[in-house]
Amino acid sequence: MPLLLSTIPILAVIAGLLAGMRSARAALLGVILALIASAIAFPITAQQAFAAVGDWLPMVLEVLLIVGGGLLLADILNASGSQQALSHWIVSRTGQGTGAVLLVVHGVTPFAESLTGFGIGITIGIPLLRHLGLPAHKVALLGLLGLCAVPWGSMGPGTLVAATMAQLSFDALGVASALVSMVPMAVVGMAAAWLTSPLEQRWSGLLKGAFSGLLLASFIALFNTLFGTAPAGALGSLVMMLLWLSLGRRTSAQQASRPPIPLNQQSRRALTAYAVLLLGVLAGAVLTRTLALTGAWRALTSPALWLYVAALWFSRGLPARASLQRAWTSWTHVAPVTGWFVLLGIVMAISGMAAELAHSLARSGMFYLAAAPLVGALGGFLTGSTTGANAMFAATQAEIAQALGVAPLPFMAVHNVSAALFLMASPAKIEMACQLAATPEQHQWVQSRVLLIAMVALVFLAMLNVAWAYGHLS
Repeated sequence: MPLLLSTIPILAVIAGLLAGMRSARAALLGVILALIASAIAFPITAQQAFAAVGDWLPMVLEVLLIVGGGLLLADILNASGSQQALSHWIVSRTGQGTGAVLLVVHGVTPFAESLTGFGIGITIGIPLLRHLGLPAHKVALLGLLGLCAVPWGSMGPGTLVAATMAQLSFDALGVASALVSMVPMAVVGMAAAWLTSPLEQRWSGLLKGAFSGLLLASFIALFNTLFGTAPAGALGSLVMMLLWLSLGRRTSAQQASRPPIPLNQQSRRALTAYAVLLLGVLAGAVLTRTLALTGAWRALTSPALWLYVAALWFSRGLPARASLQRAWTSWTHVAPVTGWFVLLGIVMAISGMAAELAHSLARSGMFYLAAAPLVGALGGFLTGSTTGANAMFAATQAEIAQALGVAPLPFMAVHNVSAALFLMASPAKIEMACQLAATPEQHQWVQSRVLLIAMVALVFLAMLNVAWAYGHLS
């Protein structure tokens, strides 16, 4: 009976999403069923409830503030035309071919996604890819592959949720996730190269794509170690952008037919807004580490502060009312989904439902290690959000790692990366990409190819999970 009750909330959410129920309603249904199950078989005392509020509320508020700040900054940059101007400047300085595609897949899209999140990277990357003369269905597919650094999307609230649920260090999980991400980033790079390289250059293109993915993951791991998880994705992808811009010089014929455009004022304003955001987070991290500041001072390191500072700086004061209204409207759609999924995870964690489910699944022994990445992938696919997927499954996965006696950090890193990987295959993201690429009729083609590429990476992640676990236990 307890096992059945602990399973029902998650199965209800999955069934609701598959049936076409809106994400917020499916998550709310899960919360209601979790509370009912808790009342029947997993009672929570008033003392436990108050303690949970004190423990979890700061994290929930930070995540919701990051969501709002990312949406506001993205809307301001798009409404001003600065984002488009910066995109045109980048296109004017790249040629066509695999290098230009990898610039977008491992540079531009991850950079934009790391700073703002919520699929904004696609809205920047796909217009750039369309300028490269590629078929529309390939443009949609390549745009989605650029969502390969989602654990650091919007400066990492999804990874923060996973770390908190699993009682791990945010930065330690970020570094471990970067090392694990070498697998999907290399696979994504190889797929991008295969799709865009001439037949006679495909093998060299595959090597180039794999090396590009390994470099991106390595840079993210390095910056994660130096400056923390929040800015690591943006810094790593920024280095990749600079690298591919320097390597992907246009030919003289291309420059003659369409000369590179100068960096105008709009482009500079977009760059400086990103600089304010990145430098603010970095300065906060250095200051708090140097002075050993704790408690409320941690706000200096949070994107929840610097996203709004960047928005205010770019607007030279309070943003335009239209941008505030659009950001608020978007937030009212996104925040409830995030909040309900986080609440579902909290109720299941503190009531003991996650532990009950974990111990039952752990009875399959080491066979579960190969299946564990699929659980994270299912969460990312269904919710379309790393934050939602981690809020839904991270506590249970952490309990399973403990029950199996395996090291929780690499286990949760594989889970985190798997959840983020399948976000690119979620129905909402597929629809967005096909609309942006003006190829809605190719929806099924794009969906099947993204799933195939993601499944290849997931198989390697499952093998990695098993290898790490056996290495730890031996």
